[in-house]
Amino acid sequence: MANVKLPDPLSRRHLLDGDLESAKALALAQAYLEDDREVEAIDFLAAAGPDSNAEAREILLQLQAVALERGDVFLMRMASMALDEEPSAETWHSLAEAATRAGRLQDVETAKRLATVGAE
Repeated sequence: MANVKLPDPLSRRHLLDGDLESAKALALAQAYLEDDREVEAIDFLAAAGPDSNAEAREILLQLQAVALERGDVFLMRMASMALDEEPSAETWHSLAEAATRAGRLQDVETAKRLATVGAE
């Protein structure tokens, strides 16, 4: 992939607030991912249009899988919001188990609470 320069925070905000082409949004998302900045990449994946851009959707699904593996509630919520999906209670229970294994106690509590909310 060609080197894509990551924008400074103000430029990033302007890009996300403007009319950003899907291809450019995807390229910026990839650059953020290469820099291990997953949460920032999600904004550009959402801007790429996961409903119309299969590659953006696939990356968001992969980020959900990463979140589930790590027990990372925040990453799961962000990727799920970009996909306009709510994780199931079963997903939250699995994430709580992964968070327990990883020693992410705050994520354990949050995932268990979200599993209960989703079950209602």
